[in-house]
Amino acid sequence: MTQAFSVQDLEYLTNLGPAALNDGPIAALEQAWRECLAGQVVRPDGVRQVIWDSWRRSVEAGIEPGNNDYRFVAPHALAATLAHHRALIAAAAQVMHGLLAYNPRGHINLTDAEGTTLYFCGLDITPVGSRLLESVQGTNCTGLALAEDRLVYVLAEENFASGLRQRHMHCAAAPIKDAQGQTLAMLTLTAEPGWFHFHTLGTVQAAAEAVSRQMALQLLLEEQQAVLEVLNEGLVVLDERGCIKALNRYARHLFGVGRELIGSPFQRLGRSELSDALGEPVRDLDCTFHLHDGSQLACLVSLCPLEQGGVIVSVRENRRIREITRRIIGTQARYTFETILGTSRAIQDALHLGRIASRSESTTLILGESGTGKELFAQAIHNGSERCNGPFVAVNCGAIPRDLVQSELFGHVEGAFTGSARGGAAGKFELADGGTIFLDEIGDMSFDAQVSLLRVLQEGEITRVGAKQSRQVDVRIIAATHRNLSQAVAEGAFREDLYYRLNVLNLSVPPLRMRRDDIPLLARHFLQRCARSLRKAVQGFTPDALALLSAHGWPGNVRELENVIERATNLAMGELIQSADLPLETPQRTTLRAYQPQPAQDLSSHEMHAIVAALTSTRGNIRLAAQQLDVSRGGLYNKMSRFGLSAADFRER
Repeated sequence: MTQAFSVQDLEYLTNLGPAALNDGPIAALEQAWRECLAGQVVRPDGVRQVIWDSWRRSVEAGIEPGNNDYRFVAPHALAATLAHHRALIAAAAQVMHGLLAYNPRGHINLTDAEGTTLYFCGLDITPVGSRLLESVQGTNCTGLALAEDRLVYVLAEENFASGLRQRHMHCAAAPIKDAQGQTLAMLTLTAEPGWFHFHTLGTVQAAAEAVSRQMALQLLLEEQQAVLEVLNEGLVVLDERGCIKALNRYARHLFGVGRELIGSPFQRLGRSELSDALGEPVRDLDCTFHLHDGSQLACLVSLCPLEQGGVIVSVRENRRIREITRRIIGTQARYTFETILGTSRAIQDALHLGRIASRSESTTLILGESGTGKELFAQAIHNGSERCNGPFVAVNCGAIPRDLVQSELFGHVEGAFTGSARGGAAGKFELADGGTIFLDEIGDMSFDAQVSLLRVLQEGEITRVGAKQSRQVDVRIIAATHRNLSQAVAEGAFREDLYYRLNVLNLSVPPLRMRRDDIPLLARHFLQRCARSLRKAVQGFTPDALALLSAHGWPGNVRELENVIERATNLAMGELIQSADLPLETPQRTTLRAYQPQPAQDLSSHEMHAIVAALTSTRGNIRLAAQQLDVSRGGLYNKMSRFGLSAADFRER
């Protein structure tokens, strides 16, 4: 502190006292002031250099020493300045009132770095909004401190304006700085001579530094709060009583509350299993909050007790965590209706029904033989729906062991069975929350799992294996099977109520033998993809090879065709795939001579005979045959598929 002053400054301060400025020094200062006003340049004895320089600047600025009126900033500018410095004023006000206790007959004022008075306290009044810059008011303690950007003092007779000189009050001012050392404001103490001495400077500087530290701490807290606010993780800070001290933006969003809950018990956020565990450290506990609006919040919760008391609660939404997981492991739907190839009437009819299903939230049942592309249709329905930005989770019900189906679909809690995951695990339905779940081979699902699935369809809730409480899920269900579910219902292998719940909308994916016109298109598509993947120069098929492909029965449907093309691409020696490259034999055509055309009859008996008769009489026209049999085209396709009949055979006949 003392390094900021010259020897002359220190001599002044050391000798300060009630009679420090007697008639001699006062007269010397008065004479020097008048000589400065008269234009003298050389500093006379009896005046400090810093004061003489300030007087000279005041004269050059055209300050009128007899004009003692304050100059003010415009009202709208003052309002903006006060709002900008709200935190500074609040921090400084406490320190200023504490400092005033040691200066009962003086006053203290706070100005910003532009010299505008922000706040004052004490007997004498420096109006808020007044400008104390040296270039506006002439030499004064606040203006000099701003000009020098350091701790200064100004005795009464060292002021420039005559009004300030005649008040006989001494001043000391110290800068308030930010964490980077930049001056934010100035703190100025004004006192009577008897209360002003060497230690006054130390007091003022200590007060300014206290405000500086408080502002730095405030800035640090604001930065920390800003970090907390932008975190994509809910954070709730509790005190030692379990009441909310703070909760960040994401936590407020998750729980649907505002800052008005600060000070309330943690339980106000919602009922959960955490009520008795707030004192213990917890990491990634799978927890469900039952919110006051009736909804549920499934999340992972971590608890971190604080040494000084209280706890930090970290909340991460399950749906968001699983969205990240799905993005990493790639469980999104890739296919759309535009990527499903085929121009035949059979596939176009299926696509038409699929687009209708995509515009609905209803449960959809996809029928078709293995390898026809049922999952492609499921993905296309999902991508064409309003859930396209949500997850798409595919489950092959036939590939899961029967004793694990419920755990895989609905999840389990810790300890539900031997080998269960620590902390429990989410099932496929929870992973699909907000999107679509595709249950392939639904006809192979166990009877117990069918009961649980029915509850999901009816209530929109799932219950983990071993759990006592259910969880809400928002999932659209698309099921698929190659089995005849109506026959399974009749045999008691499939629940009738579940069948009707699943069969709200349905479509049949035709087998490849019923869309022979699409075989060349599909074959070229697979060839192009395989040639690029295998880095082969194969570009097409010979006519004989295409004829062989078109004549094959394709019991494995499109999947079999894809595999055959990949194998042929590997075997091909030139630019075209030859018949010899195709490991196929032309199948024997199903002879139809045994069937004689007869009038269509009811399908309740002799179904195959009736279908053959209708197809023969209409020469393979599915629409007309369906009209004769009084069934839908989709229903006729299903029955033809079951009996291995192809409309193309009847057209050729």
